[in-house]
Amino acid sequence: MVSRTRDGIAASPGIVIGPAWVLRTEAPPVPHGGMISPSDTEAEVERFVAACEAAKEQIRALQERTRETLGPVEAQIFDPQLLMLEDSDLIGSTISYIRENNLTAERAFEWRVLEWEAQWSHTAHPMVLDKLNDLADVQSRVLRHLMGLPGPDLDCLGGYDRVILVAREVTPSVAAQLDVGRVIGLATDTGTRTSHNSILARSLKIPAVVNLGNLSEEVQTGDELILDGRNGRVIIHPTEEEKRKYREIDFQVREWEQELLLLAHLESQTQDGVRVALRANIDLPGEAQSAADHGAEGIGLFRTEFLVVGRNSFPSEDEQFAAYREVLKVFPDKPVIIRTYDLGGDKFPAFLHMPKEENPFLGWRAIRVCLDEPQMFRTQLRALLRAMELGDVRIMIPMVNDISDVTRTRELLDEEVERLAAEGQPVSRAYTLGAMVETPAAAMMAAELARYVDFFSIGTNDLVQYTLAVDRGNSRLAALYNPFHPAVVRLMHQIAKAGIEANREVSVCGELASHPLGAFLLIGMGVNSLSVGPSSLAEIKKVIRSVNQERARIATEEAMLATDADEVIEGLTRALSEDVDLERFTGSWSISAP
Repeated sequence: MVSRTRDGIAASPGIVIGPAWVLRTEAPPVPHGGMISPSDTEAEVERFVAACEAAKEQIRALQERTRETLGPVEAQIFDPQLLMLEDSDLIGSTISYIRENNLTAERAFEWRVLEWEAQWSHTAHPMVLDKLNDLADVQSRVLRHLMGLPGPDLDCLGGYDRVILVAREVTPSVAAQLDVGRVIGLATDTGTRTSHNSILARSLKIPAVVNLGNLSEEVQTGDELILDGRNGRVIIHPTEEEKRKYREIDFQVREWEQELLLLAHLESQTQDGVRVALRANIDLPGEAQSAADHGAEGIGLFRTEFLVVGRNSFPSEDEQFAAYREVLKVFPDKPVIIRTYDLGGDKFPAFLHMPKEENPFLGWRAIRVCLDEPQMFRTQLRALLRAMELGDVRIMIPMVNDISDVTRTRELLDEEVERLAAEGQPVSRAYTLGAMVETPAAAMMAAELARYVDFFSIGTNDLVQYTLAVDRGNSRLAALYNPFHPAVVRLMHQIAKAGIEANREVSVCGELASHPLGAFLLIGMGVNSLSVGPSSLAEIKKVIRSVNQERARIATEEAMLATDADEVIEGLTRALSEDVDLERFTGSWSISAP
């Protein structure tokens, strides 16, 4: 049998080899007919309400189990489902359909769910896809109660001891029930790195690849798979040579990781004594401890979107403050850079009325949303200002395009400082405000922008996307999304130069900083802080401690003269090889564009 390779999105690191177990979680088919006599409608309504209550009880039990095993943040993933089961539009309209059309509860609920799905199906926003995922979970659970059917059997696993779970999507209720001793990997047709199942996979430390197209239709239970959760790849029916290769890579990575952990708490400086602060990117407060264990010198990017995922209302000031405080307990004396809500594009909570946009990544997102929703923004700014009394909190604004984005944010901050002081809250009038530079406009204005901010953080993911006009989520264009393109390299150099000349810290928090060649390039530009995922900290610490900054500077100057990405990569590889044995990195990195 010929092996086949499918590429998706790396969601949780690790390499596993094992049989597939294809899970079908679709709602059961509703029987044909679906009509009742008018005299039976109220009994049918009662039956439907009872099914919804039973579903809520099951979900609450799963939420409590998740809270105990994983933590309160992960448990919030179930909030959208509970809200749906209390939604007057979903539940109330179903009851109306029963009464007005003499429908069975099953048929009426199916109709209303189809109408909800139709309202959202015009968009591919991952947050909306999460909402559809939650709706499917609720639909399946309620229908199974109404029809007296059991839920998916998560215990038998097809008779296999250890499996790689394959599904169109994995709902939160399924993910929370996974036996991590037997489910060794997760592969789904849909999803993003920040979708519910990805967050839970990382919390459970299960290697995962998402956004694999129609894998669940292509694979059958029992088919052997290799799942590479670090590079986002699944191999179906692998050859013996491929299995041997991946087992060797897995062994090398584990051995390498043990060696790298010894570096975790050593100084982060180059061979010629140049300090490069090494911090961590985190999505959830609970990841802060892992970052500290891997040697992070603070947090370079704390994404706050988890606070609003699936919410019908924005979180309170105290709820946000508590989340920030959790991270500051881990890093009381080190910088914690917290990014304000980066909403829009692929992240939109339910409480914001999302406009239908042909190109949402060029639309209403990030700081534009925050400034247009001042009540939501002020609440977050107040929580951040209060958190500053507990440690070195620095505020970072995403997608800055104009200097007015910064000045308007400062005006709001100043007003909230005065209000907090008037309320008797301990608050400092001095705060640190930085900008994410991730558009060509901000890059070209970097020298002027530096006069209005306290630090820069280069967001390479979006900077590459906007500079090259390539959607980073489009698999067809994956080969064109290249952070080593000379245009991107020159823009990053311009940003770094402007920041250094203005005596501002210049950090990089995009994926490029996690790549050995990328880290080497950025060190050569004079970038004095890198921020990467916790699992990449030790590797990049190894790069920093192995290289000579002057050699990196010369290599960067040569890269600035290159005419294509291949030339940039070849030059950097040649120079970095003088300091680092790049073969040691090939278990987790291809020496090409990340």
